[in-house]
Amino acid sequence: MKLITPLFVSLSLAAVISLTGCANPSTPTTHKSSVLVTYADIANLNYSDALKDAKILQKEVMNFTQNPTLETLAIAKAAWINSRESYGQTEIFRLSNGPIDSEEGWIVKAYGALEGQINAWPLDENMIDYTINAKGKRTSGNIIDSKGKFSPVGEESHAVNVDNITVDTITALNENGGEANVATGYHAIEFLLWGQDQDYSNFIKDDITKGALVAGQRPLSDFTTDKNAKRRKAYLNASTKKIVGDLQIVAKAWSKNTSSDCSTNATGCYRAALLGTLTGKDASKNIKKETAMKTIFAGMGVFIKSELANERIAVAVLTPSEEDEHSCFSDNTHRDIATNYQGFKNILMGTYKGIDYGKAPIDAMSKKDGDKILSLISKIEEKIASINSLAQTSRHFDRQIQPDDSQSKVIVKLKNELRKLGDQMVIIAKANGINLTIEEVTDADETKI
Repeated sequence: MKLITPLFVSLSLAAVISLTGCANPSTPTTHKSSVLVTYADIANLNYSDALKDAKILQKEVMNFTQNPTLETLAIAKAAWINSRESYGQTEIFRLSNGPIDSEEGWIVKAYGALEGQINAWPLDENMIDYTINAKGKRTSGNIIDSKGKFSPVGEESHAVNVDNITVDTITALNENGGEANVATGYHAIEFLLWGQDQDYSNFIKDDITKGALVAGQRPLSDFTTDKNAKRRKAYLNASTKKIVGDLQIVAKAWSKNTSSDCSTNATGCYRAALLGTLTGKDASKNIKKETAMKTIFAGMGVFIKSELANERIAVAVLTPSEEDEHSCFSDNTHRDIATNYQGFKNILMGTYKGIDYGKAPIDAMSKKDGDKILSLISKIEEKIASINSLAQTSRHFDRQIQPDDSQSKVIVKLKNELRKLGDQMVIIAKANGINLTIEEVTDADETKI
């Protein structure tokens, strides 16, 4: 494997890479097989890293809840931010009928479509814990300050006993009564660690966060002397335990080791099915190469265009609303954008952490089309680096999106370029022998703004 320069070797680096070797497609069957192997290898490595980092997060949260000090809280927050670096890159595996979110057939039975448990967003933080309302008072009636049966807001919600906050409790509450009723995953943990970030508020004087480089400032007393301190600590431990358990399931799907019976143990079964190597009674689960390639390319297009560009960037900057940015409590949205894009580029280029893992979708493109993609990538990476740099030195993403900030125009241009990149998946797919339409790389339900 040859080494190449990673896209983001530091948070502020504008990594515009000059790539060569774009050539005409090789034999279609060989190329398709190789692209799928590369895709599966990167998925295996990326989810393994995400699981490793989630375990570190769990450990540091446990340390904090056992000994809540400003120092252990800061370490837990740092572990959360670090865990987002690896998980953010796995987002590219969504929307491709894979183990993270497939809702069809044997795949969902084996893996459970856990994305909504791991990374659901946006969330109504008032369901989990208190916030400060327009009168400057704490809200109530949330999971943490309730006992007995708790009923989330929503027409189809059902009550859950919250006397003890456990993995089962928060799992039953997640998206119970509506998609905004998020009770599990990274963003629930983020809210519990940081608390509400009031920078965006136009109806309350910002007496808590006070500044363009200050995120949520949940007081340490919430975990020490507050009457619900024990419940918050229980919630944090249950949430991190659940993330580790859920990621173990997804990572297992991509293992290079395959169980002998995919109906009882799903280890490596999705990877094998994607590569068409299941045998015996499980052979019927194998996915046709053309089907696999099409769902992957379409998923990449929908993610970069409709999810990242539209839902995570356009909605925030055009509203503008901090509550519509991806990590609004920790002000880590600049890294969400960078890592989500990096995940897309990993698959497009067939690389991970600066190492080339084999045939990649871009390898099949003509020099003319390949150069067009690289030119667009260069523009995108310059803007992502700008967002990163400013978020670390002068103002977080929640300030950059304000209409009176010159950076908001840069962010709008980034959104437009990412949408163009999503559309280019049609051209990339064609070079790899797969027919896609613009409609297939666009989420029909994306927010219209």
